[in-house]
Amino acid sequence: MANASKLFVNPHHKMGKINAEIQGHFAEHLGRCIYEGLYVGEDSDIPNTKGMRNDVVNALKEMKIPVLRWPGGCFADEYHWQDGIGPKEQRKKMVNTHWGGVIEDNSFGTHEFMELCRQLGCKAYINGNVGSGSVKEMSEWVEYLTFDGMSPMADLRAANGHPEPWVVDYFGVGNENWGCGGNMTPEYYGKLYRHYQTYIRNYNPEQKIYKVCCGASDDDYNWTRGVLSTTYYKAERQNGFMDGLSLHFYTMPGGWEDKKCATEFDESDWYKTLKRTMFMESLIAGHGAIMDEYDPDKKVGMIIDEWGTWWKVEDGTNPGFLYQQNTMRDALVAAINLNIFNKNCDRVKMANIAQTLNVLQAVILTDGAKMLLTPTYHVFNMQKHHQDAELLYSYVESKPVGLQDDYMIPNLQESASLGLDGKVHITLNNLSISDDYEIETQIADSQVKSVKATILTAPMTAHNTFDSPETVKPTEFTAFTITDNKVSFKIPGGSVMHLAVTI
Repeated sequence: MANASKLFVNPHHKMGKINAEIQGHFAEHLGRCIYEGLYVGEDSDIPNTKGMRNDVVNALKEMKIPVLRWPGGCFADEYHWQDGIGPKEQRKKMVNTHWGGVIEDNSFGTHEFMELCRQLGCKAYINGNVGSGSVKEMSEWVEYLTFDGMSPMADLRAANGHPEPWVVDYFGVGNENWGCGGNMTPEYYGKLYRHYQTYIRNYNPEQKIYKVCCGASDDDYNWTRGVLSTTYYKAERQNGFMDGLSLHFYTMPGGWEDKKCATEFDESDWYKTLKRTMFMESLIAGHGAIMDEYDPDKKVGMIIDEWGTWWKVEDGTNPGFLYQQNTMRDALVAAINLNIFNKNCDRVKMANIAQTLNVLQAVILTDGAKMLLTPTYHVFNMQKHHQDAELLYSYVESKPVGLQDDYMIPNLQESASLGLDGKVHITLNNLSISDDYEIETQIADSQVKSVKATILTAPMTAHNTFDSPETVKPTEFTAFTITDNKVSFKIPGGSVMHLAVTI
């Protein structure tokens, strides 16, 4: 393969652990994400266990969902947790002012969320209310969730049917407090964060709650610096009172005022989108550099707890429900970002795609009793082999592709890890719409014994519908040759590939 692009992986050069939580998810009280998506209620004709859809739970378990963030999002800072406990018929109803103006009946609350996490076998990430809540309210929620003993909130939890405490792995102190969470300045929020986080107590010292501070949107480096300069006083640089700092970034090549169609686009839109999503790498570097000033040992994780594509809603749907389709273009967006997160695992400790079901870049769509897996779901299922693996040094020779100078991108992008199964796992993306490339993969100082590969590829606007739910799905890939420490193959245009290499 004289003209092949070289893909190099060194299985002996380990560069850090890839947290499973990098492949995390986000479920907000928004549209049909919770209701009709994850939760249908115990009286539903749709098969369920304690109200959770069995088909959805099984699909998320297959994908090895590591962590789920709830209840928002913008909804978090208008959510009062005590409205969502106790007998369902007695729970308060409220208007979901952020998302569609619909009635929220609070039938899915704390007990239901923790039950969902139990069924999924995933970690729980709860966002508390800073925007319209109080320190007392947040403190009592943590007590209700995690205290094992005699106390007002523990007694209330027991009276509501759960005597044992739960394990809360992550707790976010507010959400987007620069915007929908209160329109605060970074210094003001930083002071509130120092105050509120004090009362997120570790009632069980062996089950420490990981505290997440509200970080910036996009390239608002002023927010990051303002919050950190407030939480990290000069006399105590070693204690910013946080374990993680969040970051939000949505891929919207047309911006907020000109959202594009999810399924009708041309080659120019393809490259603009992929170019825009690759900005994630610059954001991690930019915010990471500021974090390094205050936290040079990288004790504080970057938590990218909202990311993904944001398109126009599908025709005939409630604009406030943010329901959109999901094409091969979205699959590449997910694959690019997950590779970026892997390669920055020294700082990025968790990421949560928005959102799990029926909202924005969902991995699953439902329609009544019907369910389908989106192209994005398949990317996550291919990437799951990187969970808790060791990042390996890797690079791939690339060249620019695209239609315009401003929207040129590398044609190839990769990441590699040594998995818990002892295999070298490589995820390789071909970002060109139409061009295939010969690849010569070299595994340094190793003998390749066998390879098992999977590929996801389809025309750029291809997507799954309830009438044709398997238009885009992964298939086994066997068109490769093995020679000593090399694996050679051709990767088709617009595709995502996973290789599991036994050495």
